[in-house]
Amino acid sequence: MNEENNNTERIVTIFGGSKCAEASDEYREARDLGSRLAEAGFTICTGGYLGVMEAASRGARESGGRVYGIVMNQFKGEPNRYLTDKVATNHFYERLQNLITRSVGFVALRGGMGTVTEVSLVWNKLQTGVIEDRPLVLVGDAWRKVVEAWRENLVVSDSDVKYLKFAADAQEAADIFINKYS
Repeated sequence: MNEENNNTERIVTIFGGSKCAEASDEYREARDLGSRLAEAGFTICTGGYLGVMEAASRGARESGGRVYGIVMNQFKGEPNRYLTDKVATNHFYERLQNLITRSVGFVALRGGMGTVTEVSLVWNKLQTGVIEDRPLVLVGDAWRKVVEAWRENLVVSDSDVKYLKFAADAQEAADIFINKYS
């Protein structure tokens, strides 16, 4: 696959925490999101491991979709079993670049500092024009609170926030991509 997505395959990268359990809201939302996007013809791309990454992969596979897992050779854990394609990277930045450059857009569910790093990098690349404009969708109330805290305590303007889309749940997030790319 080319460094930049050639739009022959519509890939959506999903970010989120690796520590959520199958019974958690994040897992349920990610699984639903993967399913909805796969049913709409999108390929899913995740970091390839557990939690939200596994749930989105599982939902996509259960709906007959394709799933890329961008894994890192430095990690000792095994990738999740729902991947159809595994791309191994040697270091964190290479992994992030693969997660970003393949995709027509991004979705972030609640996660930890890894998710914050991924969202921040995508957001910065959108703001600076390093990547062309594409959806960056933040799912759930937690993200609204985080962005508000950033706006109150950092230099984050209205023009910065315009690159973000907020969705209440998986259905609303999937609809953003379906409406944009259908």
